Amino acid sequence: MKSINFVVLGEQTIANDFGKKGTSTDVTLFDKKESDIIRTWVVPNGFPDKIQPLFQAINLAEYVIFYVASLDKFTGEQIIALDMLKKTDGIISHTYEVDENRLSAMIKGTVLERYKHVNSSDIKQEINKIAPKPNEGKTKIVIDHCFDVKGVGTVVLGKVIQGKLKQYDNLKLFPSGQDVMIKSIQMHDDPVEEATSPARVGLSVKGVKVDEVNRGDYLCEDTSQNIQTEIKLDFKQNPFYKNPIAENQMCLASIGMQIKAAKFKSIEPLVLEFEKPVVCDKNEICVILKPESSTVRILGHGKIL
Repeated sequence: MKSINFVVLGEQTIANDFGKKGTSTDVTLFDKKESDIIRTWVVPNGFPDKIQPLFQAINLAEYVIFYVASLDKFTGEQIIALDMLKKTDGIISHTYEVDENRLSAMIKGTVLERYKHVNSSDIKQEINKIAPKPNEGKTKIVIDHCFDVKGVGTVVLGKVIQGKLKQYDNLKLFPSGQDVMIKSIQMHDDPVEEATSPARVGLSVKGVKVDEVNRGDYLCEDTSQNIQTEIKLDFKQNPFYKNPIAENQMCLASIGMQIKAAKFKSIEPLVLEFEKPVVCDKNEICVILKPESSTVRILGHGKIL
């Protein structure tokens, strides 16, 4: 079974036309199974009230569907987020009310210039042309939801971002380092014995309780994960963020699906100190956020040095 994951931005309600609605919190999932492909659409419905779901939803997807309905500051935030996270593969469309020249000016110089421009009536057709993008390597799953199911125990939902997962695999949960055994695997509500990247999976697990699992945690075959409480960034400030950044100022750092509280330990070079450990790799992108800001909420980004 092959898998493809999309993030739906802009006018999010179009996701209702693509698949069946599933898990819904501040991030909502829709999926559809056709022949041997399961397609999943991730919607950051907690955005724009909160900036965090936007980054988490984008990080769950290989491809972007951006259906622009207005040219406001929230559209600007989505463009900046996609550009900072280097999401180069996508479809862009807009409603009749949107000025195409203004939209072109907004995306100029960003990764969105490479997106395929399509009419809204052709979005579904374009989705069906997109091929899966598997990622080989040692098994690694990123978790986006976790809950307790009566008679089953701890269930986690997530995406196999690398490698292959099999029933009864013994993995480690990071950053905590706890041992976890995979009791069973489901894809599209059907039991399977294995799942290959980039499959979305529901896992019944043994070894952890719900309150020991957080969104953004990883289940890994490789036990040598890089866990840090301090990182240095090759930082580039968002040109639209005009406020000064000072030592000891607090922020949120988005690394993959993890969003963790941090403070600026130093500015040049930019060093972040975290309240809780993060799992990160060299050259991975870290985006710095100020959710409480009434104007610009994205401070900037950089690769981890």
